[in-house]
Amino acid sequence: MSANVNRRSALKNIIAGSAAIGISSSFSALAMEESKNHSSTNLKGNINHAVCRWCFSSVDVDTLCVEAKKIGIKGIDLVGPKDWPILKKHGLVSTMCNGAEINLVDGFNDKKFHATLIKNYTEMIPLVAEAGYKNLICFSGNRRGIDDETGWNNCVEGIKALMPLAEKHGVVLVMELLNSKINHQDYQCDKTAWGVELCKRLGSQNFKLLYDIYHMQIDEGDVIHTIKENHQYIAHYHTAGVPGRNEIDETQELNYPAIMNAIKDTGFKGYVAQEFIPKKADKLASLQQAILICDI
Repeated sequence: MSANVNRRSALKNIIAGSAAIGISSSFSALAMEESKNHSSTNLKGNINHAVCRWCFSSVDVDTLCVEAKKIGIKGIDLVGPKDWPILKKHGLVSTMCNGAEINLVDGFNDKKFHATLIKNYTEMIPLVAEAGYKNLICFSGNRRGIDDETGWNNCVEGIKALMPLAEKHGVVLVMELLNSKINHQDYQCDKTAWGVELCKRLGSQNFKLLYDIYHMQIDEGDVIHTIKENHQYIAHYHTAGVPGRNEIDETQELNYPAIMNAIKDTGFKGYVAQEFIPKKADKLASLQQAILICDI
């Protein structure tokens, strides 16, 4: 996470309301030039675009919805029930609902949090379905000395208790992969293989992974190969530039057009949400540029 912005703090506030490799500077400049007269009708339709609310917390939800709609964005991530009516007013989707989790560190891998989590998710799952949404985020939590096997077993026990309700309502619990090297030290679901093993043990289409490209580039790399090999377990994607978690332009190392093509080639029909922290003064211009870079 950026030194200037703490996602954990930002999410806490929101919950309360509920390589440049391959990306040349000329491509980035072209994207910015095109964005001046860009409208949603120009998007290719191969990627369903979304944006994470917390990254643009300086902009009120109404304004973010208006500007996102102009760009061609279809939904907003990490929005709770309080703001769902605003999204609906603007014809946008809550692409990754939140508000049932305790926080990022107290998760399903520790039995002492199960009672609270099961209560929270039991209340939230019907609300998500009633609103017409599908994805509800969850977290493994920090290890705190818990080994992999115990973490898997505890997650299975807690999440399995929720699967009948999730399946009944058509809601998918989506566990986010976070890096433990820089931003979320001690987080347990910090590798794709760990999350995939949990998916296999649960054996339900109503539990999948949020593959955060930024986080997984930091902790394991090999992004495109990993996506191709494990796409059936992935319900959602997040983006950001590496290093720094800022704009996904020529200042960072990931080749986002190539990654988006790999995602498209898997037949993915879900959402890719921008989760970078804008450094530039015109944050919404940075968002528009990111959409154009990813609109393959």
